[in-house]
Amino acid sequence: MNDSTFTRRHALVGAALGGGALALGYPGAALAKAPLAGTPAPYFYRFKFGNGEATIVSDGTLPLGNPHTNFTGLSPQEMDKQLTDNFLPTSNAVLEQNVLILNTGDRLVLFDTGMGTLQLFGPTTGKLLATMKQAGIDPKDIDAVVMSHAHIDHCGGCVGDDGKSHFPNAKFYISEADFNFWTDENKVSKDFKVFLDTARKNLLPIRDRLEFIKDGQEFLPGITALAAPGHTVGHMIFMITNGNNQLCYIGDLTHHPILLMEKPRTQFAYDTDPAQSAETRVKMLTILSEKRVPILAYHFAWPGIGHVAKAGEGFRYYPEPMKMEM
Repeated sequence: MNDSTFTRRHALVGAALGGGALALGYPGAALAKAPLAGTPAPYFYRFKFGNGEATIVSDGTLPLGNPHTNFTGLSPQEMDKQLTDNFLPTSNAVLEQNVLILNTGDRLVLFDTGMGTLQLFGPTTGKLLATMKQAGIDPKDIDAVVMSHAHIDHCGGCVGDDGKSHFPNAKFYISEADFNFWTDENKVSKDFKVFLDTARKNLLPIRDRLEFIKDGQEFLPGITALAAPGHTVGHMIFMITNGNNQLCYIGDLTHHPILLMEKPRTQFAYDTDPAQSAETRVKMLTILSEKRVPILAYHFAWPGIGHVAKAGEGFRYYPEPMKMEM
């Protein structure tokens, strides 16, 4: 191939890309008048899990804002490089809220409840009830609500603004340490008053249906709580087993698939004890990577299922392909 041939071929490719449908031989396509659909795909994902079934719904995306103020311990240059190397914006860290609903055949278990009507991070949250409806799941059919911790985006959808529970037939599970901390105005700093108010709004009305869970406890068949403190005093993750299938619901063990993974001792502004949280993250991710246990990350890109593996001084997240056949 000579230089002139190479140049002509590239010019033709450029013309095709620039000319769209006309350049590709579809002269009528450029004149199409079909209206834009304007509606996204349904916001749920369902797959087999052992002899049961798992559905992931969403409370919507959570735009956290400037990553430079929310994640600490990296220089601005290093943070920007991590983000741009992974094709992520440097101005806004957008998290997901992946809510797992597990159908064991005997019970329907929901993990975390999103933000409710609180719009602290904008109007894109608060979609849990709508996405459950899309998935054909009635909140009245939920038997158990399991909360990793008592932050606003994990307990905020337990109770409506009318004071009534969205899950009237469910038993609720959380660590005693988190319940006691986030409902006590003497323990929560004034900077986190909205967290106090949200926890009290959502946890106090269901106190009579609330059971405290402990580290290592299999509190529901196939669901074991594992203490992962630091993000909050009583933060829990959950090892879920059904037959030969395992899945670890990691809650807020890590919020970001890059910034808290490549250098996992990077700290997060919303951690109660950032140093402890970082050490817990390293410990738990090491175990999960060594045992090759699949994870469901609440805040990773939809639907948040994948694996973690050691990579240098940190970890790398490998998203699992969605399976569209049951």
